[in-house]
Amino acid sequence: MFSFMQKMLRFQRSFSVSPFPTTPLQLPSPMETHLWFVVPDEFKSVSLLNQYMELLSPCEKENVLSMRGEQLQKSALLARTLVRTTIARYQINNRVVDPRSLKFKRNVHGKPELEWESDGGQCPSPLHFNISHTSSLIACGVTVNSSIGIDIEEKQRKIKNNILAFARRYFSLHEVEHLSAISDSEVQRQEFVKLWTLKEAYVKALGRGFSAAPFKTFTIRIKNAFRRGFDHADDIESGASEVVVESSDHPERLANNWQFGLFELASSHYAAVCMEKDKASDAGMSAPMRLTVRKTIPFVEDECFSGTDAVVPIAGLIEQF
Repeated sequence: MFSFMQKMLRFQRSFSVSPFPTTPLQLPSPMETHLWFVVPDEFKSVSLLNQYMELLSPCEKENVLSMRGEQLQKSALLARTLVRTTIARYQINNRVVDPRSLKFKRNVHGKPELEWESDGGQCPSPLHFNISHTSSLIACGVTVNSSIGIDIEEKQRKIKNNILAFARRYFSLHEVEHLSAISDSEVQRQEFVKLWTLKEAYVKALGRGFSAAPFKTFTIRIKNAFRRGFDHADDIESGASEVVVESSDHPERLANNWQFGLFELASSHYAAVCMEKDKASDAGMSAPMRLTVRKTIPFVEDECFSGTDAVVPIAGLIEQF
């Protein structure tokens, strides 16, 4: 019996890619994030997966096929497909983009970026993206003229090591003290995962890599809500749950140029978005992050999840659209 990838390769030469079927979308506005996600278990069609394979560059195909095991191969394929089809949804500089034509590069720290070409040659892309995945969900966040980092973690993620011992190794003193004050082991685990998700999103937004921005060197705080945990409803409803980041060595230094959002996604994951604030706005102002969330099966269907029970804000100033 042919394996998942063997079946795809068998039909690859005779399969032609249909035109990209969606109408170009309007680019996100300043301080707006579009988050697209896929659920790998929903993809059963070999012909559809083969269509996705044809969107990839030769290097990307090689990377997918080098993965060990069908699930890892499928996840890698869907991740690259999500990035390409998501970016191709947007009309940039009055151009309709074919997902197969997109080119990517990495910055000096290894963060993937879109390599954009205009009539005058290569130029910085106004569109920024970032991707995160677990075995059960893959997400891609998109902004315009603002660096972005996203992270998703399963709500039921198990921590193999002792949570506090693990936190002392990676988290700041203030964050460890916050976790130490939680007596309920399950609540403590949940708070750890939420903190990890926010910190991961921040490091990815910086685009410098973990080695250049270790978790211990900064502290995530929830203004007026941190001591009572992330889920204190009164704080969220009163708008007092703004997420801020500060240097562990210099607590008085707040990184005011970053905006955070933390929310539950599809009842199964915690998701964090960190984006650079609009340079034209006052860095001291705390305007809400505009968030649109959609689930997709590229070339088949899209479903808007914003404003539904599938997207539940936890912390940060979030306005859903």
